[in-house]
Amino acid sequence: MIDFEIPAELVELGARVRAFVETEVVPYERDPRVTAHGPSDELRDELIAKARAAGLLSIQQRPGGMTHLEQAVVFEAAGWSTLGPVAMNCAAPDEGNMFLLSKVANPEQAAEFLQPIIDGARRSVFAMTEPDGAGSDPSQLRTTAVRDGDKFVINGRKWLITGAINADTWIIMADVVDEGATLFLCHGNAPGIVIERVMNTMDRNYVEGHCVVRFEDLVLPESAVLGAVGEAFRYAQLRLAPARLTHCMRWLGAAARAQSIAVEHAKTRMSFGKPIGEHQGVGFMLADNEIALQQCRLMIWWACWTLDKGGKGRHESSMVKSMVSEELFKVADRCVQVLGGMGISDETPVAAIFTDLRAFRLYDGPTEVHKYAIARQLLRAK
Repeated sequence: MIDFEIPAELVELGARVRAFVETEVVPYERDPRVTAHGPSDELRDELIAKARAAGLLSIQQRPGGMTHLEQAVVFEAAGWSTLGPVAMNCAAPDEGNMFLLSKVANPEQAAEFLQPIIDGARRSVFAMTEPDGAGSDPSQLRTTAVRDGDKFVINGRKWLITGAINADTWIIMADVVDEGATLFLCHGNAPGIVIERVMNTMDRNYVEGHCVVRFEDLVLPESAVLGAVGEAFRYAQLRLAPARLTHCMRWLGAAARAQSIAVEHAKTRMSFGKPIGEHQGVGFMLADNEIALQQCRLMIWWACWTLDKGGKGRHESSMVKSMVSEELFKVADRCVQVLGGMGISDETPVAAIFTDLRAFRLYDGPTEVHKYAIARQLLRAK
């Protein structure tokens, strides 16, 4: 049986989140603390306080948790502004890191590293991607962790590490010689973590941007191992399948916002004696957008349903990530076209949504890597 009905209480929660974002968060979009490298920590703290006061902070970590479908509705509403997930503490990488730590961390690690993230008091990073190694293919991991008695000594270089500046909880992927890729936990002020620089990127929606990081003889105790030695790839997959979907949920909200702005403009902007929306060239673009948004929404819900039933969702999340990232980018592109000159300016948030969505086609695996994985699964199937 197929049932697309969303429970009334979930509809109400989504509407509450949307109202919060529209009234409390959207006014901050022109705040100078939204820098070329994303929102500053100062701005984040201010937004976090507003979400806390509204009872919407870290909502995905509420007692009893949320189903993936519930997250789909709530995160889409939060994504109406790219600052919405920042305020509600459900943005990447913290949202994915909270999910991973809640599944793998032991009680002591959870108290020390997870709870401060849930409380909004600290931020986190997931340090995997490397300039000459691990990325879409994590098996190329070059950062090493060498055993030294009951300790590990980590050396290596990472880049595109989101939010590294001022982050307190660090999840680091390193190769333990002869034992395999392993995840380690530590605090951001640990001696041996060197932040080389903040990278200049086209997106600006993640707190403090993306960094190049170096580990120089970072010494961590055995207790710093997250889960078991040699199991990093399995844990990364545990994190990445849901994280792909939550990315899609949030960006669906942003693309829907761009569509809303384009539609309103098409109703009022006159050209050749009538509103531009009444010209087929514009009207058809808006229609294509509406079709694509609903296709994306239903794809997300389908993958969420798979995960909520207990499926691993790797194949499904790859399908959703590749399709949704491409389609939402097309939606944003058409919105820019409908807005004309205004669409390439900062008079509306559409231009920023457009550039951020271009970057989304690469987050958590480029489209081509996901299609490669999908095809490989098809060819393996009997």
